[in-house]
Amino acid sequence: MVQVRAAWNCARLLILLSLAFCVVPASSAQTTDVSGRYKCVAVKLKGKALPCDAAPLILKHDGRFELRGWEGSYLVNGPWVELSDSMLKTRAKIEPGHKIVLRYLGKQGLVEMIYERRVADLGKTSLS
Repeated sequence: MVQVRAAWNCARLLILLSLAFCVVPASSAQTTDVSGRYKCVAVKLKGKALPCDAAPLILKHDGRFELRGWEGSYLVNGPWVELSDSMLKTRAKIEPGHKIVLRYLGKQGLVEMIYERRVADLGKTSLS
């Protein structure tokens, strides 16, 4: 009798564990490598595209970033790069073509800055 009860308890435990593995989502580990130096290629201000001469966005391998004197850490969360320091947190969208689009509300309205990683930074030095 005791062995039957132990077998049922073990079977219930196995069923619960298998359900837990199916239900619990996978962790959102940082899988995309976005580290590198990104040059600002365009700015959109009030819907108008303007040339950009802003400082580059530098994403380091150790999870730190630099942008116009602003330094902090970054984390890749799905299609977003979350930039943060002790006071401020924002996120930028990762887009195809090694682009990062940072949108923020500036003094003159919505600003969209488009940063692009250079091909030479990706390891490709020849055009062939």
